[in-house]
Amino acid sequence: MFVISGATGHVGSVVAKELLANKQRIKAIVRNPEKGAALAKEGTELAVGSLDDRAFLTSTLRGADGFFAMLPPPPFTTTDIYGYQQRLADTIAAAVEAAAVPHVVMLSSIGADLPSGNGPIRGLNYLENGLRATATTLTAIRAGSFQENVGVLVGAARAAGIYPSFAPSADTKEPMIATRDIGRLAAESLLRKPAKSEIVDLQGPSYSATEVAAKLGSALGKPLQVVVVPPAEWVNAMTQAGLPRPFAEVYADMYAGFNAGRIRPVGDRLVQGTTPIDEVIQTVVRLPVAAD
Repeated sequence: MFVISGATGHVGSVVAKELLANKQRIKAIVRNPEKGAALAKEGTELAVGSLDDRAFLTSTLRGADGFFAMLPPPPFTTTDIYGYQQRLADTIAAAVEAAAVPHVVMLSSIGADLPSGNGPIRGLNYLENGLRATATTLTAIRAGSFQENVGVLVGAARAAGIYPSFAPSADTKEPMIATRDIGRLAAESLLRKPAKSEIVDLQGPSYSATEVAAKLGSALGKPLQVVVVPPAEWVNAMTQAGLPRPFAEVYADMYAGFNAGRIRPVGDRLVQGTTPIDEVIQTVVRLPVAAD
């Protein structure tokens, strides 16, 4: 039996679908049973509760062959982002240890080898280390930038005809991975427990802001102008777009890490995703949401 966190989200839903297709018994952690209704109809057991509830999570994980773990993003009301991440990571690691889970597949990120200078990825570094301190075998999937995050820019593209970029230039290429590729690799990893813990870098096709803007503009039926935001304006640009300042500052720290070359693949092996961003753009244009 496999336990899946985030089973109704972009990545977790793919993990659940792939495991069900392989005739596996799964248990999905959900806060709201109504959101898990479709999974329940397919034979998934629902565990209704929260990842920050240590007793609930320990009970849910007992007897599991594997656990797909994620660190959910903090709510925008949070001011201490790192503190939130660390408290949740401590709870997850403690529950994994108490329930003696033999294998954890964790959705991590490139840059999780760094204890700082990587923005919100810092919390994934903390969770990786916390899980390694348990007796579990850890498969840390360090994914690259999500293709689905283009969805947060659809509003600006539609309203103002612009595509903001925080890269050094409009032609700087960046690997971008589709969440469906992450979910598939996570499911495969759960089904094939490695002999020892490993870090798997997962990268997708590379695109520049110019290329993505052209593809998004084509899907929207209008040309888009790429606006490269200078580092001094990153925080202001994000807060003006509606992001709370503590989050804008943390994301600016991450962008600086990417642009300086500090955030890069350094895992035990590299897996290449194949989904082109064109397919994802068609989805986010119809339903412009950010990846989780």
